[in-house]
Amino acid sequence: MKFEILFPVLNEHLRLENGIRRTAAYLQESMDAAEYSYRLLILDNGSDDDTPEIGRKLAAEFPEVDYIRIEQRGVGIAFRTGVEHSRADIVGYMDIDLSTDINNLQKMLRIFENDPSVDYVNASRFADRSVTTGRKWYRKITSKGLLILLHTVFHMQATDAICGFTFLRREKAEQLVRECYNDNGWFYMIEFLLRAERDGMRICDLPVEWTEDYNTTVNVGKTVRNYLKNIRRLKKAFDREDREKKIAEKN
Repeated sequence: MKFEILFPVLNEHLRLENGIRRTAAYLQESMDAAEYSYRLLILDNGSDDDTPEIGRKLAAEFPEVDYIRIEQRGVGIAFRTGVEHSRADIVGYMDIDLSTDINNLQKMLRIFENDPSVDYVNASRFADRSVTTGRKWYRKITSKGLLILLHTVFHMQATDAICGFTFLRREKAEQLVRECYNDNGWFYMIEFLLRAERDGMRICDLPVEWTEDYNTTVNVGKTVRNYLKNIRRLKKAFDREDREKKIAEKN
């Protein structure tokens, strides 16, 4: 089985090298080369610090690491670009801070191997068996508030929308890239999950061990405003698509 891990990064000079080295070491120690092949793809979406230099250095050092520079900022465009470059069986992304315990990579691969009907593995901080540590109170509130909105507005079934650890069979990822609105920000990954549910894809909710990174670069206020704007936009889009589907069925 071939899999690819996408690492969207923006001004991550403090964490990029550590994240890649830890991931590469873990994969070298834990993955059977006869059973798995893998690639780590650094997707630098508009960094203006020394992230590009670090990324290129790591790509030169590790044969399994590639570096791609994207001039536009945003996790959404980084993830789309990674999927478009992928040639693996399984493709997905992890946060470079490795907040989601890296051992969950093996759990994810076993799920796909043991059940061919699974299309999508979505890590969850809020599943019954998940363990989270160091979560800041205001980020708990924003995360829970977002989940309440998504469950209310879209009847979302998943227990988490944006844990920072998502993997799919590549053909399903390519399908969703074609369907999703080209939002460049974090909400792209939420729409990705919601459209997977609408499409009837089989999604596995993966309980994980997750640790808060106190050096996060996420702007909470800006992120919340972006979520609210995009929830309204996506609800209108889904309603329009449902109306068009009904009209097509009548004809």
